[in-house]
Formats: sequence, structure tokens, C-alpha cells
Amino acid sequence: MSGSYHKQILTDLERIEHEENVRILYACESGSRAWGFPSKDSDYDVRFLYVRPEDWYLSIFEKRDVIERPINDMLDINGWDLRKALNLFRKSNPPLLEWLQSPIVYRENHAIAEQIRRISPLTFSPKSCMYHYLHMAKGNYRDYLHGELVKIKKYFYVLRPILACEWIEKHNTMPPIEFDRLVDAALPRGSELKVVIDGLLVRKRAGDEMDYEPRINSINEFLEQRIEYYEQKASGMQSSGGDQDQRLDDLFRSVLKEVWEKGDENESEMHSIM
Repeated sequence: MSGSYHKQILTDLERIEHEENVRILYACESGSRAWGFPSKDSDYDVRFLYVRPEDWYLSIFEKRDVIERPINDMLDINGWDLRKALNLFRKSNPPLLEWLQSPIVYRENHAIAEQIRRISPLTFSPKSCMYHYLHMAKGNYRDYLHGELVKIKKYFYVLRPILACEWIEKHNTMPPIEFDRLVDAALPRGSELKVVIDGLLVRKRAGDEMDYEPRINSINEFLEQRIEYYEQKASGMQSSGGDQDQRLDDLFRSVLKEVWEKGDENESEMHSIM
């Protein structure tokens, strides 16, 4: 990671706290950099969780529960209010669960992320998550991989969700965020398909343009077969995890109280991967 971008991200997060009067509890990288296949021009997709002062929540009016900043240069930064995040967490929301296992963490404080991680196996819904990844795979396949000439780099955006479905079927847990781990778990070492995918990964990481090229039939056939298979498989899966509503409610209240009562006595514990 570029040191200048890392510094700018930390500065922007501090600015958001001051401008919005919030406390950022957790901030991480999502997208291709977290997945393990960034190219030289990949954006920094920064996602964060925050809380507002207690009085903000004591209102009869619905209020905006996201903070978004315009994409600036290579930075895409936005975040969710903790209450919104925990409500999505109840539904086993895959993007949130991915954020919590990102290998690139910019800020983490008040142990909120670790508390949520401990509860996540209890609320994990294999069916909901598989449908999420299946929908992603089908949409990207339809948009980018039909025809004789395709956008080669888009193979990763269909392979990753399909391999996530494979992980869910085999392990009944949230799939890892790293693309390498998904490939290694699903495809035998030395298999023709794995060799082809590994070759594409080397090219993408090296910064090859990888625009329109002839379709790779072995990957297309694999994807078509697995999409059809998981369309049938998902319908018969378990609907949801356990009921953890009270624990999530208690967690929200305890974090809100801790953050604003202690205020600046607790300095953020910051972690980063350069």
C-alpha cells in the first residue's frame, strides 16, 4: 500500500469524525485490495462503522444512517451507523461480515469489531449468504462474460462469489475474504482450471490491462455449471442462524455508553497493513 494513500485515509477518517460528530469504531479496506487481486489502478475502498451521540438516537424521526464521501482520486470512503450495521448483521449481511475479516484494517477501537465477530457464527445464515453470492455471480456473468470477446478481469468478479458458494456448501460458515484461500479450498492443486485461474491472477496483480480478450471456455463452462447447481442448492438450505437480538441490543447500548462516556480518554487503537 502506498504510504501517502494510507496517511490520507487516516486523515480523512479523522476529518469525518470532526465534521459529522461521530466516533469511528472500525475502518477497513474492502474490494479488490482486500480480496487479494488489486491492479495498479485499483481504488482504495474504505468502509467504516461509527456511532453518534446518544441523543441522536432518541428521536421520533428517521435519520440518515450512512456517511458517504464523493470518490476522490483513488479513494472511495463510506460508512454505516452501528445501529444500521447490527440490524444488517441480524440478517447475516455478507458485506458487513467481509469487512470484519478484512486483512487491511485502518482503525479498530473499543473492541466492537471483535465482539461482533464472536457473535457472527451464531447469526450466520448459509441460505442468505449463498443467495447473496449467487446473485452477484449471475449478475456479473450476465453483464460481462457473454460473447466471444469478454472483459477478462471480470472473471474474478464471478469466480469469487461462486467459490464463496462452494465454501458455504462445504463448511457451512462465512467464506474467507481472500481469493487465494477460496481457490485453494475449491480446486485441486495442479488442476487445469486452477492453473488457468492462477495465471490470470498473476497477470492482474502485475498490472496487465486485461481488457477484451477471447473468452476462456474452461472457466465459462465451470461458472455456468456451478451457477445452475447453486440455484437449485440454495433453495433447500437452512434459512437463518440463531436469534441473537437481545445480545445485539445489549452490545449496541454498551458500545454507545462506553464511547461517549469515556470520550477522549480512550484513544483509538489503530492498525494498518502497508
